[in-house]
Amino acid sequence: MAKTLFLVASLLVFSNVFIAYAAFPPSLIVDIAKILLDNYCSPEKMVGMQEAIDAASTNTEILSIPDPETLANVLTAGVQSTINDPRLKITHEPDYLPVVAPQMPPLPPEQLIVVLQSSIKLDILDGNIGYLRIDHILGEEVAEKIGSLLLELVWNKILPTTALIFDMRHTSSGVISGVPYIVSYFTDAEPLIHIDSVYDRPSNTTKELWSMSTLLGERYGTDKPLIILTSRNTNGIAEDVAYCLQHLKRATVVGEKTAGGSVKIDKIKVADTDFYITVPTAKSVNPVTGTTWEVKGVTPNIEVNAEDALATAIKILNLRAQVATIVEGAATLITEKYAFEATGAEVAEKLKGLLAGGAYNAVNSKVELETKLSADLKTLSGDKGLKTTSNIPALPPMNYTPEIFIELIRVSFHTDVFENNIGYLRFDMFGDFEEVKAIAQIIVEHVWNKVVNTDAMIIDLRNNVGGPTTAISGFCSYFFDADKKILLDKLYDRPSGTTKELWTLPELTGKRYGTKKSLIILTSGATAGAAEEFVYIMKRHGRAMIVGEPTSGSSHPAETFRVGDSDVFLSIPTVHSDNAAGPAWEGTGVAPHIPVSAEAALGMAKAIFNKHFGGQK
Repeated sequence: MAKTLFLVASLLVFSNVFIAYAAFPPSLIVDIAKILLDNYCSPEKMVGMQEAIDAASTNTEILSIPDPETLANVLTAGVQSTINDPRLKITHEPDYLPVVAPQMPPLPPEQLIVVLQSSIKLDILDGNIGYLRIDHILGEEVAEKIGSLLLELVWNKILPTTALIFDMRHTSSGVISGVPYIVSYFTDAEPLIHIDSVYDRPSNTTKELWSMSTLLGERYGTDKPLIILTSRNTNGIAEDVAYCLQHLKRATVVGEKTAGGSVKIDKIKVADTDFYITVPTAKSVNPVTGTTWEVKGVTPNIEVNAEDALATAIKILNLRAQVATIVEGAATLITEKYAFEATGAEVAEKLKGLLAGGAYNAVNSKVELETKLSADLKTLSGDKGLKTTSNIPALPPMNYTPEIFIELIRVSFHTDVFENNIGYLRFDMFGDFEEVKAIAQIIVEHVWNKVVNTDAMIIDLRNNVGGPTTAISGFCSYFFDADKKILLDKLYDRPSGTTKELWTLPELTGKRYGTKKSLIILTSGATAGAAEEFVYIMKRHGRAMIVGEPTSGSSHPAETFRVGDSDVFLSIPTVHSDNAAGPAWEGTGVAPHIPVSAEAALGMAKAIFNKHFGGQK
């Protein structure tokens, strides 16, 4: 109740400052309060108003405000701050004449055609994109009178288009009964949709607005793209249309945030005075969101300046016209190239199902398309390597001097020799075989020779993110003896349908570590790709103990494929390890023998070796 005494409070604040002005009747405050009580669209904010009116009615003092405009401003500030609604306004207008909405006079057909053609603009843009601009939302009564002409002159020309841009950047007026008509043309006949609820305070009634099962002419349907253009001048009923279609997921709104108007605003005379109070007498509550667009406006899906909205919409629709081809092309590539044939076929079918179900209908940019496609592929396949990517060309070979190669190797590898002659080797990426082969002697001299003569070794791959697998055979070979050739793995290549066998190499640069000395490999959830293949091989052949966390469960290095003629590229793993005896490491990772956190792995490995070698001394 305290809040609703705002009018009395406003007077108390100013009573000691201004001189008396006898022209204002004491009942003015009471009359304003009664108008609010009977007409304001949110009666829940008026709790206690009647008590405030009764209290103010007993006040016989003359209002102490020097002039009517100042009084109107004071009362406006009080009303707005108390009820928290900027639409409420009290004005003093001795010469005010109520605005009467003009009625459409009976016109002969030829004149009516001219009126419609001047008030509604349409065009068919490149790509069979329809463009429709309406600056006033017609109500039910007028729409029924001129419906046949609207069909002939406007709607039947829009229907054959493959997408529509509905321009409401200049729509600042309209009739609420026209909302169901417009929304229904862009929804299905069944089931009926509850699109809005409008509460009218003077009559204390709520009218539900539903989509219509029957319409004059054909519907545009729900499959073809619809973009609504807005600006800060989009006001009132046009905002209701945009808000309804946006939250029904039927339209994408592009442009500026709208005005934040109202369903209905009335200007009411205050008793027998020259004061008027502007009051929102009805309010809209959207059944989907449970809230409204009034006051706060409609926030676009894509916010751009109003003058850029049309070009942005055309760009979005041109992209959407390609989406189906791109997604279907991605499905075809996965079917033909993905390493795991059965999974690839299943992923492709499910991806097509998402497309058919409209999951890609609301894509607004190439980035959105790529992001969604990547997320869907990961969800459907469980493979982190199956995703969209950028087509970044490989860097050309660099002709480094031996000194630069040595420095690069020093920063790429980290070695140490711990207590009990335990070697430590860390590197965070595997190199390509041809590149490594060319500098093998330098690596041996500056890295390998520092650890090869230790009694045991810790290989730290906790931060190794992978790289090419072409050097895997060579690196593995250092930890096996030369007198026995060992089959390390079989790699199946899906595009060629061939299987490549990985064997230990008979000849290496530098000295082998051999099979007799102990080896521990450290892993983490970041250990990926080629590093996982190495860990998998060493564990599978019983050559190393694995300490740390399960590895990433990624895939062999993927190849990049262009999707059709588009600028979208897919990263597709095309190779998988031998899974004849069960799943390898792709998708699941390699489980450690001794699971500990990545941070604790090195300490655990040292403890194991120190216990073993310390006990021998």
